[in-house]
Amino acid sequence: MPATAAVDGRVSVALCTYNGAVFLEEQLASMLAQTVLPGEIVVSDDGSTDGTSAIVERFAAESSVPVRLLRNPSPLGVTKNFEGAIRATTGSLIVLSDQDDVWRPDRLERASAAFDARPELQMVCSDARLVGADGASLGTTLFASLSIGPHERDGIRAGDAFGVLLRRNLVTGATAMLRREVFDAAVPFPAPWVHDEWLAIVAASRGPVELLDESLVDYRQHGANQIGIVEPTLAYKISRLMQPGRQRNRDIADRVAGLASWLDEPRAHAPLADPSAVVAKAAFERFRADLPPARWRRIIPVLLRARRGEYQRYASQGALDIVRDLLQPA
Repeated sequence: MPATAAVDGRVSVALCTYNGAVFLEEQLASMLAQTVLPGEIVVSDDGSTDGTSAIVERFAAESSVPVRLLRNPSPLGVTKNFEGAIRATTGSLIVLSDQDDVWRPDRLERASAAFDARPELQMVCSDARLVGADGASLGTTLFASLSIGPHERDGIRAGDAFGVLLRRNLVTGATAMLRREVFDAAVPFPAPWVHDEWLAIVAASRGPVELLDESLVDYRQHGANQIGIVEPTLAYKISRLMQPGRQRNRDIADRVAGLASWLDEPRAHAPLADPSAVVAKAAFERFRADLPPARWRRIIPVLLRARRGEYQRYASQGALDIVRDLLQPA
């Protein structure tokens, strides 16, 4: 721990673990190496059998930052585990943490400074350096692997994060800090959503979201990630064109329909959400899920939707999704 590190009592860390003993100690050490320390660390373990809990207990006994360990009686899965971890925190600013990453020493300082500079900010997320199991750089970053383009960055920075994230999620929880009010509005997390996607769209519906282009986290890719990153090579994109995708479209439609229902609830308080766009997005994904098996019969309906600009507004890959819908097997 830096000898002169200040403590920001507003900041709580929500760290979820599951059989993370191999990398956990390095992640915990990086939390105590912060230039600005959190007020608390809450660890929620989802039934580990590899000694993860013992590592947390030893860390808690030596840490200058208060540490609480929660043990789930039965495994909840990653989304509900994060919901429980965040619920147990007390800070007004909540940092999400995976068990196998490493934080840059100024991660908390940079993120909390963004909130200080913009009181209306609801969430901030950063880029991350992708590293292998040994911690060596893989030569790319999270934002590059997600192919985040200038139009998406510009849309978020212009205040249309909701529209951008409705099209596709760009937020990785391992790089995120959010206001507690976002969590309060978002719980309980709806089952079809992954925790970081849901928190991001809720945050964007309530106020600004900020992207920091700095890589403040080493995001480890080791083959056993519960949620990992696939490099968007040309070969990968072509392979996706020929994979059946109808169920994925149905799942997206169901998630967006749940978002529409949430917007009708008093707890939502979502002034930046566009309910008509949410309804249109759900209808668009159902249209894609119900495309006919015969490729020749898809041509006219797909091109009509493309002409109306629906693929540009609602499809995660825009023109590439037009090709996908025309070529994918049923």
